[in-house]
Amino acid sequence: MRRWLPALVLPLLFATASADAALSPQEKSMAATVDAEYERTVSLLQKLVDQNSGTMNLAGVRKVADMVRPEFEQLGFRVEWKPMDRAQRAGHLIATHAGKRGGKRLLLIGHLDTVFEADSPFQKFERNGNRGHGPGAGDDKGGVVVMLAALRAMHAAGTLKDANIEVVLTGDEEDAGSPHAVSRADLIAAGKRADVALDFEGLSVEGGQDMGSIARRSVGDWTLTTRGKSGHSSRIFSESFGDGAVFEMARIIAAFRKELPEPNLTFNVGLIGGGQAADLAADGSHIAAAGKSNIVPAVAVAKGDFRTLSPEQSERVVGKMKQIVAAHLPGTEAELVFEEGYPPMAPTAGNRALLARLNEINADLGLAKMPELDPLLRGAGDISFVAADVDGLVGLGPSSSGDHTPNETVDLDSLRRQAKRAAILMSRLSVAK
Repeated sequence: MRRWLPALVLPLLFATASADAALSPQEKSMAATVDAEYERTVSLLQKLVDQNSGTMNLAGVRKVADMVRPEFEQLGFRVEWKPMDRAQRAGHLIATHAGKRGGKRLLLIGHLDTVFEADSPFQKFERNGNRGHGPGAGDDKGGVVVMLAALRAMHAAGTLKDANIEVVLTGDEEDAGSPHAVSRADLIAAGKRADVALDFEGLSVEGGQDMGSIARRSVGDWTLTTRGKSGHSSRIFSESFGDGAVFEMARIIAAFRKELPEPNLTFNVGLIGGGQAADLAADGSHIAAAGKSNIVPAVAVAKGDFRTLSPEQSERVVGKMKQIVAAHLPGTEAELVFEEGYPPMAPTAGNRALLARLNEINADLGLAKMPELDPLLRGAGDISFVAADVDGLVGLGPSSSGDHTPNETVDLDSLRRQAKRAAILMSRLSVAK
């Protein structure tokens, strides 16, 4: 008996068929491989997550590198481990695939470490249907397995053999070793060799919609120390004693809040303390302060960060901050010190063109168009170190929630969606003129 489909279903079926027809036979093969190897991908994710690799667990980071090394070697990559002893970090895994001479050179970026150190109670992977819960399940072990799933799909379809690909998996993305001239030297050099950079950190989803990321803001830490003349509080504001260290600190912080705001800038005071004594611990996360209500405070310390969208904005904000700090209250002085930070990845025409290429693939896969993500909704990352030299896209890893918390959970279905997108994008870029 002939069955009639509801009128609303027919357009959906035709749209799916039309989208599938837009894929080449090799691209259909890649999509099929990703689906067929889904359980293998999830199994590898569990294996990686179950091995702690907090940034300062140097042995753990190396063990994760040892786990993924054979995955790349089986695909024809030459793999090298670059120790980072000088930067007091574990090191980086660099995998290189030589393809067709003259083809576009692709740089794939991810990281091996997590924010959860060896003493964290959050250690193991748990699967509940299409959700995976565990440290680094999304950030960024999920991104690493998406990368590998995409490369395996390319290998099965025959598109990997001609592709020129360099992979840099850093071991300290969550807390980069210093100096950056050492800890990011290999990544920066790879960026100068590349034509395109693809960042396999997590996919951003807003309102149920996958978003395209073409920018990441910088992050830079600062430490402010103010000093004043100490003595009995009855003499505060006098010509001989002045305003004290805490009022000078308050003046500066209030001026930051009033005078710094501009589009795409955020700044934060994360830690503050003052009194007769105030000592910032070596880890930068604790201040031991002591004083009394009837003593003019001699010292105050604050620590914070700021985030910008372009090098020009960073320079402008630093200049404003220094100018504010320099206008001292009577009897006080202040010192503002900036630490090494992550540079910004500004939105560019080249980055937008890459997102347009990805949206062509979305249309061919029958997926919704990915709008640009507001850069205010994304933190800093390793791709920013190469952004001045090469066009790039961010967020080719899976969708997850609760990153950097014990609630970190990855959407396992997004592993497939992202691996298909990445495999087709890399294949098309590799043969592009």
